[in-house]
Amino acid sequence: MKNTARPWCLLLTVLALPSCASSTLVDTGQVSIATPDTLPAPTTADLTDGVRPHFVGPFDEIAVDVLGLPELSRQVRVDASGHVAVPLAGSIDTAQKSPEQLASEIEDRLRRNFVKNPIVTVTVTETVSQTVTVDGEVRSPGIYPVLGRMTLMKAIASAQGTNEIADTNHVVVFRKVDGQQMAALYDLRAIRMGAYQDPQVYTNDLVFVGESNARRLFPQILQGLTVLMTPLVAILDNN
Repeated sequence: MKNTARPWCLLLTVLALPSCASSTLVDTGQVSIATPDTLPAPTTADLTDGVRPHFVGPFDEIAVDVLGLPELSRQVRVDASGHVAVPLAGSIDTAQKSPEQLASEIEDRLRRNFVKNPIVTVTVTETVSQTVTVDGEVRSPGIYPVLGRMTLMKAIASAQGTNEIADTNHVVVFRKVDGQQMAALYDLRAIRMGAYQDPQVYTNDLVFVGESNARRLFPQILQGLTVLMTPLVAILDNN
């Protein structure tokens, strides 16, 4: 997944700013100015880019529990096309359905097949459709599921934490927001100090721990900087 970020990095040139001054980025024609303290949440369209965005998607494993009818309850895996087969309910398209919406559709189908007052619960037991990639100087780089609210620190913890050579003041998060590629630089030390909140990470985010990507994206801003007391956010040129 590292190669995904490299084309973006080559597009960036950031002008030097005093390390103790404002963290505003300067536009050189390749980087657009963004707010320095917030990396926006992705839109619904961003989350649907390339994968099914919601709680249930291709290859996810779900538990379907029909109250009082154990013969209809089971764990099943969603197929590659996003469909899941449920006894008496048939094949159901899970696209853009939360577990609650999927449970409601299963109940409707069971009623049509003469099951009286069915009560269905759907739980995602394993997800591969909602993931974040954690790479760089962590103990176990890889792709990890996003279940519920995940933050940057939790994502790094999922990768068993940083390794002994990690530069924890240079952590970059790549994200697509409303079709626009963005990158944000965080300092884990500042987060631990309470300088700013542990930021949320979302499905399809790429988290890089270590200084290589930070040096490419924010090369001169980082010179002489001891602790980054506010995140830096850059909008990457899509052209």
